[in-house]
Amino acid sequence: NDFGATITKWKSIATVWAEVKPLSGREYFSAQQVQSEITTQIWLRHLDGIKPSMRVKFGERFLEIVAVLNTQERNVSLQLMCKEAVDG
Repeated sequence: NDFGATITKWKSIATVWAEVKPLSGREYFSAQQVQSEITTQIWLRHLDGIKPSMRVKFGERFLEIVAVLNTQERNVSLQLMCKEAVDG
């Protein structure tokens, strides 16, 4: 930007079919507000280059990738462990 600050922009790298399963949720108190966090598991065909620094757009929601698991290290499918923070 004009002040020399770095601006992060997200870009799409793929659109894929996946199975999305909410696993758990919790509420906690932060900054004098109730916050919610949902843990979600996503299964998809193997796709090179997926990293925990990325996020998944599912409908209108954005899920932060916490872990990428290559099922049995066979490069057939990936299991993404994700979390979604919801401000309350």
